[in-house]
Amino acid sequence: MLDIRRQSAEVRVGIVGTGFIGRVHARAARQAGARLVGIAGTDLANALEGAQAVGAEKAFESVTELITSGLIDVLHICTPNHLHAPIALEAMDAGLAVICEKPLATEAPTAQLMARRAADAGVVAAVPFAYRFHPMVREARERLNALGRISLIQGSYLQDWLLESTDDNWRVDPAQGGPGRTIGDIGSHWFDLVEFVTGDPITKVCAQTSVVVPQRNGGGPVLTEDLATVQFATASGALGSVSVSQVAPGRKNRLFFEVSAASGSIAFDQETPDRLWLGGRSGSQALVRDPLSLSEAAKRYSPLPAGHPQGFHDCFDAFVADAYAAIGGDTREGLPTFEDGARASRLTDAALRSAHEGAWVAC
Repeated sequence: MLDIRRQSAEVRVGIVGTGFIGRVHARAARQAGARLVGIAGTDLANALEGAQAVGAEKAFESVTELITSGLIDVLHICTPNHLHAPIALEAMDAGLAVICEKPLATEAPTAQLMARRAADAGVVAAVPFAYRFHPMVREARERLNALGRISLIQGSYLQDWLLESTDDNWRVDPAQGGPGRTIGDIGSHWFDLVEFVTGDPITKVCAQTSVVVPQRNGGGPVLTEDLATVQFATASGALGSVSVSQVAPGRKNRLFFEVSAASGSIAFDQETPDRLWLGGRSGSQALVRDPLSLSEAAKRYSPLPAGHPQGFHDCFDAFVADAYAAIGGDTREGLPTFEDGARASRLTDAALRSAHEGAWVAC
């Protein structure tokens, strides 16, 4: 029988979950030079199919078998949301590093428990807020430092993949996806990105939610929001608003933000990620990604020459590479941790409570 126990210092990877995002994780692991040891799925047949699809060395019959095998250093969790917490807690108790998809848990207190457990265990625990790794996001963050006090933050995250009543997914079910679907699934990305770029935490929110498609595939009534609008205020006194939707026709994955400060504005659109819009009183311009002119913070995430577009895979690859670097003792600035995941869960919880109560809620 093949002995796949540790033979070198390379990171040994296990993945649970074999869908689209699990394959993205597997690709990024290979790009980082890690060893893709094993896959666990809903059952052995599912794991065998997943292992073959991503080129893993072994399929495991259960998550527990993978965690306790002694063959991996880090577990990537790419399952439906309700399974994140029990798997992550089991993995951290076994001393493994963990990369867990967001939201960390279906409720904020559990996400905070996961963050505390990671700290207590002293393990690397990261969450894929991968949009942080666009080089132009890092450039925006650097440039905002010189623009003075922030006054306004606005934006949106719009998709249309759940537009029709025939569109369905486990995320629609609150038992699997959690009580906040659109806010928790894509709003969490937007909130994390804006707080990361501005360094200005949101302190209170006032939200509205709406169910646009009341039934899907002939099932029972839809209980999770299709869209939401959220007003907010920040610690510095800036005001903001964001719209998030999974039923916006024609919008596939449009994450957009614009920040207005005392001496200038900056806007970023994830669908055109190689550009920043820079605004000023005397005029505006589009800054195109070029490693020769970017700040050092952005340059390290810009491996391709100008004119060669970078996108989602590049961001995700950089996120995973930084997480593995942290496992080796090199913790790089900006790596999103379970604390950031717990923060996103608190914001989701506050927005849902605000919508339910019809009032401002502190974060």
